[in-house]
Amino acid sequence: MHTTAVAHEHHAEHPSGIWRWITTTNHKDIGTLYLCFSLLMFFVGGLFAMLIRAELFEPGMQLMDPAFFNEMTTLHGLVMIFGAIMPAFVGLANWMIPMMIGAPDMALPRMNNWSFWILPFAFTLLLSTMFMPGGGPAAGWTMYAPLMLQTGMALPFTIFAVHLLGISSVMGAINIIATVLNLRAPGMSLLKMPLFVWTWLITAYLLIAVMPVLAGAVTMELMDKYFGTSFFNAAGGGDPVLYQHVFWFFGHPEVYVMILPAFGIISEIIPTFSRKPLFGYTSMVYAVASIAFLSFIVWAHHMFTVGMPLAADLFFMFSTMLIAVPTGVKVFNWVATMWRGSLSFETPMLFAIAFVFLFTIGGFSGVMLALVPADWQYHQTYFVVAHFHYVLVTGAAFAIMAGVYYWLPKWTGHMYNETLGKWHFWLTAISANLLYFPMHFLGLAGMPRRIPDYPVQFTDLNQIVSIGGFVFGASQLIFLYVIIQCIRGGKKAEARAWDGAHGLEWTLPSPPPYHSFTEPPPAKLIWTHPYTGE
Repeated sequence: MHTTAVAHEHHAEHPSGIWRWITTTNHKDIGTLYLCFSLLMFFVGGLFAMLIRAELFEPGMQLMDPAFFNEMTTLHGLVMIFGAIMPAFVGLANWMIPMMIGAPDMALPRMNNWSFWILPFAFTLLLSTMFMPGGGPAAGWTMYAPLMLQTGMALPFTIFAVHLLGISSVMGAINIIATVLNLRAPGMSLLKMPLFVWTWLITAYLLIAVMPVLAGAVTMELMDKYFGTSFFNAAGGGDPVLYQHVFWFFGHPEVYVMILPAFGIISEIIPTFSRKPLFGYTSMVYAVASIAFLSFIVWAHHMFTVGMPLAADLFFMFSTMLIAVPTGVKVFNWVATMWRGSLSFETPMLFAIAFVFLFTIGGFSGVMLALVPADWQYHQTYFVVAHFHYVLVTGAAFAIMAGVYYWLPKWTGHMYNETLGKWHFWLTAISANLLYFPMHFLGLAGMPRRIPDYPVQFTDLNQIVSIGGFVFGASQLIFLYVIIQCIRGGKKAEARAWDGAHGLEWTLPSPPPYHSFTEPPPAKLIWTHPYTGE
């Protein structure tokens, strides 16, 4: 008995200063580290995007040579996907999942620490490639062979960085699965879990399934470059299209890794500010599971122009269009939740509504791209760039911003500045559309993607896009200011910071104690089934 008490006392102590952050195994500290790192990478990736848009402001070569431009497009993609979007979702999962399911912490806290601390080293390695002889990777974030194999000294360093990122993701995913399946409070069955926990549980399985596939694809490139194999070298009997098949078998589920947790966040926020239970909870869970399953069988819709047989084209076209069905179920359920609700429009709700509207635009252009004959026109044009930015910026990034505003009072114990939050929202939403919507027309007019120069007839739309990009980038400084101001002080937040908020996390004080639930919460506090009310 005495030993247990001493051990518990020791566990309750935690170091302060820099050592606390390096050695911490606490889920809130690690969540904070992920979110801060993600914000830093968001600005680094944004800086690369600003350089791209500055170069494209007018025809001709202004600021950089084509090789450096290609490096910028490559690193912008890799940093935003693996450095900004994914770590932000993992940070939100670390912070919120234990509090949402009534757990004291994550199931594997030491591994949790390791999974974070791999990231800064991986990105230092990746970004250092810009300063190596021959420059950094310049083959797009997809790292297509044979183009990637023309990279100089940076190739093995880039591939090693990608391996580290994959290891970090897989460890984080194992931790989330172990936590959700083993540490739920008594009385919380799987179909009583908050939607955010459900979406992350499914996402974690996706990550474990697909990150090793990416590792395999880039390792084969390494073998081709240094060990004399010919996986992707046609002269040696290989096939460059093989790389595309392997990469997109990872790449398409990866797209859903970046959007399913966003669905979960939006499914928490809309019921809160509609002051109604989520409409069709069970159908939402099945829709997420269906999307995850279908994501494995649609990869070659990225490859309609490589010369696949007609039967394959048709299969991937129809299976891709099928994904629109569960996605449509989710959009319908969000709108039905808002229908006749007692709505209020605080900043998280504004971002959530913008997400529903703008993500749907990205979904529609996705259905257009799924049509084989039309895709021959759209492929490798700015139409594709417009499509995936609507999904990943006004989709995933808007959901992350919504989640940060929603849970910031819980994390810090202070309310953020609502006026500045709304300024951030409106500037972001307007500039994002100014930035991405004209890209559809550039693509339809035939402007290829990933080019540093373009014919003069594309000038006007490119200037609008670039101005939208600069305003979008500048408005994120307001976001940074709001977060810092909220951390430093402000109006005290209640335990239930939002009027319509539901769930176990809102039963804890704001900010929550270092260990969330030292004993399981009573069954009467468990979030009731929002569909049946049981």
